[in-house]
Amino acid sequence: MGRQRLTFDGWIAAVGTGSGTRVVVGHWPRSPFGPFSDVMLERPDGRRLLLAPTARTTQYIAGVYHFDEVRTAPVRVHRRESVWDIAAGPLELRFRVGRPAALGMALRAVPRPLARRPLWAAVADLPARLVTGTRTRGSSRPGYRQWYSADGLWPIIAADASFDGTDLGPLAPVAPPVRFGFGSAPATAALVRVLSTVEHAGA
Repeated sequence: MGRQRLTFDGWIAAVGTGSGTRVVVGHWPRSPFGPFSDVMLERPDGRRLLLAPTARTTQYIAGVYHFDEVRTAPVRVHRRESVWDIAAGPLELRFRVGRPAALGMALRAVPRPLARRPLWAAVADLPARLVTGTRTRGSSRPGYRQWYSADGLWPIIAADASFDGTDLGPLAPVAPPVRFGFGSAPATAALVRVLSTVEHAGA
């Protein structure tokens, strides 16, 4: 029995909308699959959708997290200073980030080599639950173990989103919590600089 450990280095953004749709964007300039981005979306009725750019990334993400529907579609992310534009199949999203608050400044002050160790994710798990309602380590499916090491957090202060051409409404809290994996996103819309590690106990 061997273990496969994969790391994904990039950003996770989470926004809620006035319609009740919540969106989580993963943007990974460095990953085992090369640079790519993906979108996890939960509708007001609880239906969960994955949008990923290739059959390989779609299959992998769907094997780690939980979805009711998966689609392979181009996912494009364009960053221009504080503004991010995302186009993913039927989803169009633009958001703007503000200056980091106290927690964001504290994360940026942690030395990156320390912030990216599994031990740091374990130490940060309880404070993350208390302060943001999120978890930094856990398991979404049997045989998998995951941990997140964050070294930056910025509030998302404005967002415009549409799905199949329908406006999703103004920026809102990410509530109720999304249910893709072991942990949700912060209730307040945010962009997180993160190293995500997924370990699988394979045959």
